[in-house]
Amino acid sequence: MKIKLKLPRFGMNMEEATIVKWHKKVGESFVEGDPIYEVETDKVTQVVDASGNGTMLEILVPEGEEAQVGDAICVVEAG
Repeated sequence: MKIKLKLPRFGMNMEEATIVKWHKKVGESFVEGDPIYEVETDKVTQVVDASGNGTMLEILVPEGEEAQVGDAICVVEAG
């Protein structure tokens, strides 16, 4: 099943973040707990880990680009 991962809110005042680094490339598999991407807000840099197993299908927000909270940032295949 294809799933669009959305940028989560890391703090009450967070509205946007910059994708600093993608730890998985298109076509790469991951397991629960693997780092998927790293984001930077005005207050914190956060590594986001996979909540399940899957494969990276598409990166929608490239490194160095900003995304708004709730924006789809990548597409993964779950399972």
